[in-house]
Amino acid sequence: MLRRYSSQFWLLSFSSYLFFSSFTMLIPELPAYLSSMGGEEYIGLIISLFTLTAGISRPFSGKLTDRWGRIPVMVVGAMVSALAALLYPLLTTVAGFLFIRLFHGFSTGFKPTGTSAYIADLVPAHRRGEALGISSFFGSVGMASGPAIGSQIYLAYGIDNLFYVSSVFAFASVAILFGMKETLLERSTFKMEMLKVSKSDVFEKSVFPPSIVMILTTLSFGTVITLAPDFSDFLGIHNRGLFFIVFTGSSLVVRIIGGQLSDRFGRQSVLVASTLLLFISMLVIGFATSKAQFFIGAVIFGFGYGLNSPTLFAWTIDLSPETTRGRGVATLFIFLEIGIGVGALISGTVYEGMSERFPIIFGVAGLFSLFAFFYIVRFRRKQYSKTP
Repeated sequence: MLRRYSSQFWLLSFSSYLFFSSFTMLIPELPAYLSSMGGEEYIGLIISLFTLTAGISRPFSGKLTDRWGRIPVMVVGAMVSALAALLYPLLTTVAGFLFIRLFHGFSTGFKPTGTSAYIADLVPAHRRGEALGISSFFGSVGMASGPAIGSQIYLAYGIDNLFYVSSVFAFASVAILFGMKETLLERSTFKMEMLKVSKSDVFEKSVFPPSIVMILTTLSFGTVITLAPDFSDFLGIHNRGLFFIVFTGSSLVVRIIGGQLSDRFGRQSVLVASTLLLFISMLVIGFATSKAQFFIGAVIFGFGYGLNSPTLFAWTIDLSPETTRGRGVATLFIFLEIGIGVGALISGTVYEGMSERFPIIFGVAGLFSLFAFFYIVRFRRKQYSKTP
């Protein structure tokens, strides 16, 4: 497998690991940090504000990716993450914290968009699912190790040092990018006019089917990353990052395999399985009364999400016109951010520190994944009916 892909691909994958580690290492400790400043009622905004600006920035990052270049867009995203981490210790009010979360969201609005387009340029179509699975594998390792590293740093050295380490990881991901070759052949010099976004720059209509599945399934993800730390406290799990380790670790097992399966059997066939697994996982987690059940739910959620994510990105790239590939990826990310943000906002608002509401919140999140399952089944039937 190593010989199938260039050194550029592996460098980019490692950069993704560092980038995802840089901001996910903060997630387990941010709810308690915000509460310590008197902002407990704003916990639901921790993720939703982050995803709000990520979503707003997608049309810009998509347009810039197609015109300015893949690497400049990735550099901008990683630099925002590095600078945001340095601002947390400086702005220590609730308002200041919420402002940083808004600013920090621009990082994921740019870096992953450029990354996905870069991979699509490098890899032939028949290996696209596998390549995106490998790339997401590295990102998932970052998402798994990030919370674990973050919790250990916080316990040993305090919250300020956690922010500094987060910044170092983001800067390191930028350093790797400077040694890579741009893949966009027809590039334009950056001009302020590129920041003017028209209606046609916001959405790529051809990728609406995977985008609908994305928004329905990421509502579950927004719920998980918002409430898993508090659910861990409720069950007596002291390291709030353990759930994320289990969930992301299980997703690693299936990401590369899932990408290969989607290349071989089709994107929609894999999505039927992934959406059903996500629905089941929400029920198992939401009704958990023991640590074992909680972590079993995390494993199932990891399997579902590990199959779902790379398959949706591969399907999106399949459907995107080559000249607007960045816009197609950006469109999918917009729906991703909306799903995560809405899931986080609703779950955080409904929760209000009441653990007895966990089954209802996770159960409703699971229903949306079930809706995605029925949407894919219906979409496949329509496709088959059109086949002569």
